Amino acid sequence: MRTKEELKASLGEAVERHSQEIMAFSQELFHTPELGYKEVKTARLFAQRLASLGIEARCGLALTGVKARLSGCQPGPTVAVIGEMDALLCPDHPAADPQTGAAHACGHHAQVAQVYGVALGLVETEALKELAGSVVLFAVPAEEGVEIEYRLGLKERGQIEFLGGKQELIRLGEFDDIQMAISTHLSAHPEEKLPLIEATAGRTGNGFIAKRVRFLGRKCHVGSPYLGVNALSAARVALAAIDAQRETFKDEDYVRIHPIITKGGELVNIVPAEVVLETYVRAKTIEAIREGNSKLDRALKAGAMALGAEVEILDQPGYLPSLRNEPLARLFLDNIGQLIGPEKARLVEEHGGGSSDFGDLSHLMPVLQASVSGAKGRGHSPDYEIVDPQMAYIQPAKALAMTIVDLLYGEAQGAKELLASFQPPLSKEEYLKLLRGFNRSEHYSFPEGS
Repeated sequence: MRTKEELKASLGEAVERHSQEIMAFSQELFHTPELGYKEVKTARLFAQRLASLGIEARCGLALTGVKARLSGCQPGPTVAVIGEMDALLCPDHPAADPQTGAAHACGHHAQVAQVYGVALGLVETEALKELAGSVVLFAVPAEEGVEIEYRLGLKERGQIEFLGGKQELIRLGEFDDIQMAISTHLSAHPEEKLPLIEATAGRTGNGFIAKRVRFLGRKCHVGSPYLGVNALSAARVALAAIDAQRETFKDEDYVRIHPIITKGGELVNIVPAEVVLETYVRAKTIEAIREGNSKLDRALKAGAMALGAEVEILDQPGYLPSLRNEPLARLFLDNIGQLIGPEKARLVEEHGGGSSDFGDLSHLMPVLQASVSGAKGRGHSPDYEIVDPQMAYIQPAKALAMTIVDLLYGEAQGAKELLASFQPPLSKEEYLKLLRGFNRSEHYSFPEGS
């Protein structure tokens, strides 16, 4: 039996030998961008790669998810290595799909390539013969919280209940047989900071509620606007009221509200009778999300009241705030530090304003979503570009595989100790009850003269 360090070295060497294959797969994914719950081609490509290694996968989970299990030499905890499949809407990106506007401007294709790299290493080295428990290779859908209208349509047809992929997989029981989950995410940096090689872990993040808002007025010709009720004006008043609320949010709550108008009217010579907004209410804690949401609702009602319009407010559960698991973060940082230099791998204790459905998992089990360099530009923007394939695809795959060894080597003592020290904030039943409690639909009517 190899020592733990010998097994780690063997896995790293195997991943390195297949680096060109892993990079080729990443490019295949990069040029097949698909939006959330639509990742049919991506799922098929991933399943085919696993099949080429003799790994049988279950497909079609939460519409497109792909899950495979590799069992160790004896029973023990299960570690999932997760890759998010979806792209996002960025039609100006050079590699955007011309039909859909989808582009991998966030690096999710790198995650899936890393999972494949881990699979390659585990199979070639036969590492599972020296590990207890199991490893799940999991490609999951719909992390990006976009296309709310489309996902609401899926929900209305009974195809999903929750807008986020991991949320839906939790509901379906696909995480019931998993005790911890690990992944990485690419960070992007401006050109003047390159070359930058670093890895970080431990950052916490905001949760959010997703909202769809419809202002309803009354049509008329713009030549006689006093005969109508301008829904766009009602929305404009509401947006101004939202801006006025910003100074009332506490800095430590990291509240972020960022509405967009998805429908602003029909014709330029008709007073708009229907205007649709989408927005998130993000914050560091569930309590702060609720407080911010209450203030936002007041602003929406004020806009409708001012113009004598109606407003429909639909709330959907977004993601829960992301929690830190420091022991798991330090394990990964120790491993990637061996590859890129310990001074370049650091624990981050700051809070971030973004959100991920990894936050939902973090309330149920120990999770890691480390950040690794490898891209330049700005995430979710046309200038996002992979510039260091080694850091984007290969080194993270090695470090993830090495972390699995730390957790499951021998009798999986590392995983057992970590789990013994972890107290989940929520049970699955409590989690589902909390999420379902965010569902809300209300209609307010303020007729003229009231």
